[in-house]
Amino acid sequence: MFDKYIVCDEGFRARGDGHIGGVVEVRMPYYRGLRLSMVEGVDLVLDDKPIAPERTTFTVHGNTYTFDQMPSVTYDRWEFGERAELAFETDEPLATGEHEVTVSVRLRLSYMPVPGGGRSTKRLTFAA
Repeated sequence: MFDKYIVCDEGFRARGDGHIGGVVEVRMPYYRGLRLSMVEGVDLVLDDKPIAPERTTFTVHGNTYTFDQMPSVTYDRWEFGERAELAFETDEPLATGEHEVTVSVRLRLSYMPVPGGGRSTKRLTFAA
């Protein structure tokens, strides 16, 4: 529904926490907010290379979760329009400059018979 808005144009940057990798900001591809337990997954592909979910964390309004934790998070929500951060680890530092970023979000919608979500690809400039 809101696929073109998933990947934010700004905020692609180095992690800043001592880990090699980066952070990309994303938005909910649905017109309502959802509990994090209903976010079945957020897949990240950087320059045609998938980043394993185990190497990625999801942060929304200051709370950070692994994707193993999210199925049980019923007390926190990702609201429509709210930016979340995907922090990811890589084996090598990212080069400054343009990178192709693809994010797929899979949602479980309680009243829909089919899965929800979306996919977006953008070329973003990495700021080290």
